[in-house]
Amino acid sequence: MPPLHLIPRSEFVRVHDAVADPKARLALLADMCRANALTAVKKAGSGHLGSSFSAMDLVVWLYYREMNTIALGHDDPNRDIYFSSKGHDVPGLYAVLFALGVLPEEKLLKLRRLGGLDGHPDVGVRGIEANSGSLGMGISKGRGMAWAKRRCGYGGRVFVMVGDGELQEGQNYEALQAAVHQRIGNLIVIVDHNKVQSDKQVCEIVDLGDIERKFADFGWYVRRCHGHDFDQIEAVLAEFRHVDDRPKVLIADTIKGRGVSFMEHPRALQDAGGYYRWHAGAPDDAAFLAAHAELIGRINERLHGLGLAAVQLKPIPAEEAPAAAPRNALGEPVSKGAETGKSLKATAEYVVEAYGKALVRLAAERPDLVVLDADLAADCRVREFELTYPERFIQNGIAEQDMVSMAGGLARMGLLPVVNSFAAFLAARANEQIYNNAGEGTKIIYALHYAGLIPAGPGKSHQSLRDISLLGALPNMVILQPCNPAETEMVLAYSVHEARENCAIRLAIGPSPRRIVLPDGYRLQPGRGVALTEGDDALLFAYGPVMLHEALTAAERLADENFGLKVVNMPWLNRFDVDWLAATIADFDRIFVLEDHAPVGGLADRLLATLHNAGLLDGRRLVTLAVEGYPACGTPAEALAYHGLDGASLAKRIRGVSTFERSDVA
Repeated sequence: MPPLHLIPRSEFVRVHDAVADPKARLALLADMCRANALTAVKKAGSGHLGSSFSAMDLVVWLYYREMNTIALGHDDPNRDIYFSSKGHDVPGLYAVLFALGVLPEEKLLKLRRLGGLDGHPDVGVRGIEANSGSLGMGISKGRGMAWAKRRCGYGGRVFVMVGDGELQEGQNYEALQAAVHQRIGNLIVIVDHNKVQSDKQVCEIVDLGDIERKFADFGWYVRRCHGHDFDQIEAVLAEFRHVDDRPKVLIADTIKGRGVSFMEHPRALQDAGGYYRWHAGAPDDAAFLAAHAELIGRINERLHGLGLAAVQLKPIPAEEAPAAAPRNALGEPVSKGAETGKSLKATAEYVVEAYGKALVRLAAERPDLVVLDADLAADCRVREFELTYPERFIQNGIAEQDMVSMAGGLARMGLLPVVNSFAAFLAARANEQIYNNAGEGTKIIYALHYAGLIPAGPGKSHQSLRDISLLGALPNMVILQPCNPAETEMVLAYSVHEARENCAIRLAIGPSPRRIVLPDGYRLQPGRGVALTEGDDALLFAYGPVMLHEALTAAERLADENFGLKVVNMPWLNRFDVDWLAATIADFDRIFVLEDHAPVGGLADRLLATLHNAGLLDGRRLVTLAVEGYPACGTPAEALAYHGLDGASLAKRIRGVSTFERSDVA
């Protein structure tokens, strides 16, 4: 990693006090915040720069010129409130809050780290007014805040930033009509209309059409401006102060990646063949150095023109961890293979890559197979399917409920839909729609990407730890999670060709921390797992590449203590072959279940009920090792250790269990 530098808060104070022209001052402060957001994301290894940069001028104007928040304090009920509904732009917001003295330097430098700043907004961070990251909720939440201010007699306005791609979510339109009906005049929505979403232009995913007219038709007071022109921003917000009988919306035409030439739309799309590279993840070393140099060069050029000294940069101490550590799909570092201590670069495996390739192969065998996506084609590895079978690929945009109900209609007409999105959004937001489809007796495959605790950097809005419980209550839904690429192909083939029920496939998004080796001749059999280690002292069921890695690490540590732990890979999370189960547990009175899920409603609960109903539990202890409480934000190693689910902690916990404690029971 190249040397990193931060612009200290003292420099923001100096520039603020020394530059008399307010617009020139804000332009400098915005670029200084961009530079610090860039550094924070680079140090974190992941984050969202494109939307942080497009929203930056608007956020700087609000905090420095428009709102009373800093003057009154974040606890004053009469304060103006600002929050971002999209949440991707939070590195930029953190940089502004640091510049204003709300966040300390040590927090900014711990972006996406345990005890630092969450990858998406969380109210546990000072200055953050609302949790976000699950898109489409902000206008409704802002309406509630504004209504409460009016009801309680408090002053202040509520500003909500939404993304243009986010407007594909249907909840926005429920909120638009209700806000007008309730005459919420102290609510202002700002649309960061940068025209690019995850990796393509909004108009290519789901075109929003004439959004000015849409808002106006709902009854909102609508104005539009250039989102990087402070004169225009000032004029619109001044006009809004004279309108108090209805909610207002500012459609701000912005540029994604604003401030760094090669990150700006449309050049960035042209350079990458129509895909936007800078939505998520940290830039590589060369791109980081070029972007930082461009920002600092422009800042210093402006300061020189004003007769002021160049900005002073503060070196950031180098990370103790080696910069070459392997990283997952979101740019987060993962731990080394415990069995060898070697870097994973040569051995990394992605179950999601295998999923995408298997999907293309199976489509050749099944002309009825269609794929649906919610603006995550790159992350979910269905881009190859889109390019190979464009007539059988349906891009639904950021609208999981609509996508799932459409899949229900496709299934009713005899097609086999494969629905893709992040597990946290698909299982939860579209749960009622999944339930409705299941009740029709059709078959749909749900691919739940990004399942489980890891990656942990984006924070709890993206960590899916409820999906097994949410879907497991359906009588005709089988839930599986493969441990490696080979098993992924087997799981998908089973789901497409053999399963008569709906199938939910949990998929890890990053690389496996080690290669999970299945026995020679292994084949997927309904309700059956397979032993990966042998041992006589305790039995541990686990699933998925992340937790199986930690389970195997624990077994290796325990073996050094002459404690034999038998680790069983159990890809079936709610279906069991009772005969196989009875034979597997026959020699054990201590059974552990390692969950990549909350302690309620996962594999352990289903296993416990099955053992009890089959009369197999008597005299046996079943202990659940799960993600307790809300999941931690941080690196994989930090989050796993925090929850006591890393290999070292598991070994200690398993070795230490000598009594059957009720708090540990599934």
